[in-house]
Amino acid sequence: MTSFLLEYLPILIFIFISFVIAISMTAIPFILGSSKPDSEKLSAYECGFEAFDDARGRFDVRFYLVAILFIIFDLEVAFLFPWAISLGSIGIFGFWSMMIFLLILTVGFIYEWKKGALEWE
Repeated sequence: MTSFLLEYLPILIFIFISFVIAISMTAIPFILGSSKPDSEKLSAYECGFEAFDDARGRFDVRFYLVAILFIIFDLEVAFLFPWAISLGSIGIFGFWSMMIFLLILTVGFIYEWKKGALEWE
């Protein structure tokens, strides 16, 4: 049992060291850094004017829809890279299974296009 647990010792040491590094990298700026806030440092700088509304306001659902559609199609395209690299070894079955996958993806894209999900009005 002890030899079994000794195999996990390097992993535990690695986790401990990573926690120490993470905590120290978070704490050192608070300890060593100087904090001298003034009105210029505390002013709005991202858009050039003061915030005029609550930051927790509701967003239009179209923002979320476009983000979800982007993530879906971006991840599907990410499947093409390993497929293209291993195309020589997976043969004709791998080729046609990817063609079916791309056909389903294209049908879904055409469906959402026809439904107007990509329109911004």
